Amino acid sequence: MTTSQRPDSQDQPQSAPPGTEPFQRPAFRRRALLAAAGGAVLGGALGTGVARADATIAVNPGTTYGTWEGWGTSLAWWANVFGTRTDFADIFFTTNNVTYNGTTLPGLGLNIARYNLGACSWNSVNGETMVESPNIPAFKQIEGFWQDWNNEDASSSAWNWSVDAAQRSMLTKAVARGATTELFANSPMWWMCLNHNPSGASGGGNNLQSWNYRQHASHLAEVALRARNNWGVNFATVDPFNEPASSWWTATGTQEGCHMDPAVQAAVLPYMRSELDKRGLTGIRIAASDETNYDTARSTWNSFNSTTKGLVSQVNVHGYQGAGGRRDLLYTDVVTTAGKKLWNSETGDSDGTGYTMASNLCMDFRWLHPTAWVYWQVMDPTAGWAMIAYDQNTLQPTTVQTKYHVMAQFSRHIRPGMTILNTGVDYAVAAYSASARRLVIVAVNKSTSAQTLTFDLSRFTTVTGGSGGLVPRWNTHTSSGSDRYRSYSNTFLSGKSVSASFAAGAVQTLQVDGVVI
Repeated sequence: MTTSQRPDSQDQPQSAPPGTEPFQRPAFRRRALLAAAGGAVLGGALGTGVARADATIAVNPGTTYGTWEGWGTSLAWWANVFGTRTDFADIFFTTNNVTYNGTTLPGLGLNIARYNLGACSWNSVNGETMVESPNIPAFKQIEGFWQDWNNEDASSSAWNWSVDAAQRSMLTKAVARGATTELFANSPMWWMCLNHNPSGASGGGNNLQSWNYRQHASHLAEVALRARNNWGVNFATVDPFNEPASSWWTATGTQEGCHMDPAVQAAVLPYMRSELDKRGLTGIRIAASDETNYDTARSTWNSFNSTTKGLVSQVNVHGYQGAGGRRDLLYTDVVTTAGKKLWNSETGDSDGTGYTMASNLCMDFRWLHPTAWVYWQVMDPTAGWAMIAYDQNTLQPTTVQTKYHVMAQFSRHIRPGMTILNTGVDYAVAAYSASARRLVIVAVNKSTSAQTLTFDLSRFTTVTGGSGGLVPRWNTHTSSGSDRYRSYSNTFLSGKSVSASFAAGAVQTLQVDGVVI
């Protein structure tokens, strides 16, 4: 991506809002398309590729972007395979040190788990059965609970509450470790689909039968009620859609999916509210619409009238536009204008080094300003997409990717309850805990050569650091795979600033204690 430079009051480099730069490389396409192509990177989000000089970044506590809610992952499909594994629950949902394959991993400390309500079942109803895509693997087929449309009574035999045991197991493990939860659906149940295929319509068009708009919402609401009463899970939000405006959900797809254009979404949302409310689930908020990228999310949101927008408490967006897209305009429309929460509720990429993830994450903090960030699949058969890979044929876990350790730089240090501060650049993030008097800075060197980054903390009232001005730091080399998440105790304050040397592509965290605004 080509960045334009403009001086601010600190005369420091500052990229233009994404999507405005000339000669921008093509953005990432959707996860499903990349996976179908063997996970190849189809677009660039790897920075400028141009060496930049050493830089000074002024952290500005006078401009804040909300209270951080946390980090997460969607559970399907990896939890459909590994949902009974306690070690993976500890690895992903605690900050404990956990033994895996003879090595010790720093737990990622994720605190958001998105539970995918399935759309599949293999029963027959009035002689009709589910139509399966020839390309969907078994581990991506998630079984839904409402299996017979003839009876909406959730206590009847039309509902099978024993299915999806592995994903539910990981859901409850995550909750036991303190996770907040969200319920979402990749597709309505197969029998709600026009062609009975939960992978999509033959041409990628609308596939939810109009006479089942309410039933789709009812299925979600009933599962939320069951979760509260029987699983010990209180979903904070429910999202009835997943990338609904996208046209790649077809009958030959590789996963569950359903196109629903904005008009269909607007028709479903009132049912979602009423079905929750009539079950006494008035405290569960509605999230929407989980569109695939920033620009599509903005288009869908602005197509809704004020009544429809009033039903949505939280706008979810996916980050598959990579380094492209007008994050800044989506933030303005959703947060500034409409006063809604904004989450990057799903994202991922095929770069196993974690460099692309770190770069795009910093872009999100700079321009999108979400209050939560969720990676799609922490475990995946395609190594580049995974943090921990597994074999699709044997379903056995394999290697830990460098991406895992890059994620640790962010998720272990920027914790829920911290306030996100302005850094003025798209390669450094700052978060502050008033109770701990701690400032955390995570930065990535987007240059092709080593550089020293200096963080100017002169706008804070007090900056002492640890003993002798110590600033603990953690380093991950994305290019060499060394220093995967290595801690150092050799960095110290110089007055109200701190400097650190970054190798090309390195991601580092600096923890400055004794900080008062």
